Amino acid sequence: MRSTRRALAAVVGAAALLVASACGTGEDDDSTAAQVEVFTWWAEGGEKAGLDALVSRFTTACPGQQFSSGAVAGGAGVNAKQVLNARLQQNDPPDVFQVHAGAELLDHIDSGQIEDLSAEFSTWGLTGTLPAGLIETITVNGKLWSVPVGVHRANVVWTNDQVLADSGILTAPKTLKEFIGNLGRLRRNGVESPLALGRDWTQLMLLESVLISDLGPKRFTGLFTGATKWEGEAVADAIDDYATVLGFSNADRDSLDWPQATRLLADGKAGYQMMGDWVGAELEAASFSGYDSFTFPGNGKAFQWLADSFALSSGAANPAGGRCWLQTVASPEGQQAFSVQKGSIPARTDAPTIGFSDYQLAASADWKSGVAVPSCAHGSACSQPWQNAANAALGAFSTSEDKAALQSALAAAAKQFVRQG
Repeated sequence: MRSTRRALAAVVGAAALLVASACGTGEDDDSTAAQVEVFTWWAEGGEKAGLDALVSRFTTACPGQQFSSGAVAGGAGVNAKQVLNARLQQNDPPDVFQVHAGAELLDHIDSGQIEDLSAEFSTWGLTGTLPAGLIETITVNGKLWSVPVGVHRANVVWTNDQVLADSGILTAPKTLKEFIGNLGRLRRNGVESPLALGRDWTQLMLLESVLISDLGPKRFTGLFTGATKWEGEAVADAIDDYATVLGFSNADRDSLDWPQATRLLADGKAGYQMMGDWVGAELEAASFSGYDSFTFPGNGKAFQWLADSFALSSGAANPAGGRCWLQTVASPEGQQAFSVQKGSIPARTDAPTIGFSDYQLAASADWKSGVAVPSCAHGSACSQPWQNAANAALGAFSTSEDKAALQSALAAAAKQFVRQG
């Protein structure tokens, strides 16, 4: 799955940003237009360019409505979520706000802070154009609560082709056993850290991919619905495999975030990195072209997804404008324009693919034909408290290497946080 090197991407992105900024800042727009506050953490780079592409379409599609940015930068969304929660508790909600689709919405649903969008899903043609696995995961209490705009794939392995070639590794491994064999081969050939890895949630991503390989998509998904037991022998075997793979990672993993782990790969200090498909943009930004990528070995047709989405606040000051924003987000054209800039793929399987890179085209095809599998590490499979508990358990295991304690801690978290519906 080689990514296209698009030399004009930065120029196109900058142009889109300038166009959208002109119509989206609100400084020169009709003062009589109704304000629609859209709360996001997309404040720079490809994320901001993707948002600006949506703003441009919104301005055209929703006359009389004016986009008002509620962006909060920093912390990969952590800062924004803190500000959003404070505003919601103070009954000062934005009209619509960004959220990861899935279980991350549970607290907002329970608190009555967002609107049911089930009818809109049907009206806007989403129910028949989103994969069944995605619809199943984002349905809570029989209802749909946010509109997915773009999808990223989590279960991807990235390579340094030269490091692998130096050890005689010329093809992608097909099975987890073969992958472990390649990791061992790299270390025997002097690569101290065959697998580049970061802290907490990046380790949870790795564990999830191993679990998918060992349990299969259906039983893996069942870990977060109660259908599959964390206490079982199959999970114990997967934790054994995870421990083996973890042993081939960098010793300073608990002090690194994913971009720093990506730097290890680009600098030739690792042969592989397990991370979502946003790594391609990071490698391109670092002017490193000697990479490739493949689905985590043994995951088969599983497409582990995380989806950026928007929810409508129950206390929205401008619900009509908020719905018009959501309709723009839901449209095939809006999702295509957004994805071209952000590097994701549309959640809709019928969206145009004009302007997509080779990787985006391949990922779009996999999204249509593969098995959609949610991710706890990215809020689609589990709630934020559950994710925090899993991250803490993996952080402890990274130091202790106590596999029984890890399984016990994961089982305890599931018992505390699992819910049906």
